[in-house]
Amino acid sequence: MSNIYLRQARSEDLPKVFDIISGAKKTLRDRGVDQWQSGYPDEAILKQDLADGINYVMLLDGDVVGTAALQQGTEQSYEELSNGTWDKDSNKEYSVIHRIAVEPGHQGQHLSAALIRQLLTISYQLGYSDVRIDTHPDNLVMQHVITTNGFIEKGEISMEEDEGARKAYQLLLH
Repeated sequence: MSNIYLRQARSEDLPKVFDIISGAKKTLRDRGVDQWQSGYPDEAILKQDLADGINYVMLLDGDVVGTAALQQGTEQSYEELSNGTWDKDSNKEYSVIHRIAVEPGHQGQHLSAALIRQLLTISYQLGYSDVRIDTHPDNLVMQHVITTNGFIEKGEISMEEDEGARKAYQLLLH
């Protein structure tokens, strides 16, 4: 059985994080998904995630194979939801999973789902029971990963950084 765990990213992880994000951009492009194709997320954003302490890396048998950001508090993009509503029991503050990616050579091993589950645990430990995530309407693979982890589609948000509408999901942890 493999050893899989999450930890906060360190500065020495940045080159690997950049590689993983670059690989994910190529995978999306190859699948015909117009997500992350206009520069976002770029090096500056990934460096800021590290500086803010919100970037996490997934290790598989000691090697970094995945990355994600876990934003905490609120986010402007999530304040205006169209074609739906957030759950009536939503919290004023919540966590948001962003920039989730798994190294192309490790895709298809359910590591994205494992990464999300571990981020849910971290969210809960940080005091957030309302967790949100979004993805491009054409990113069917990520939509499947999100919904099989218990998230419910709630509507659409507009992502300024990545130019366009995104399907928005929410999970309330009890």
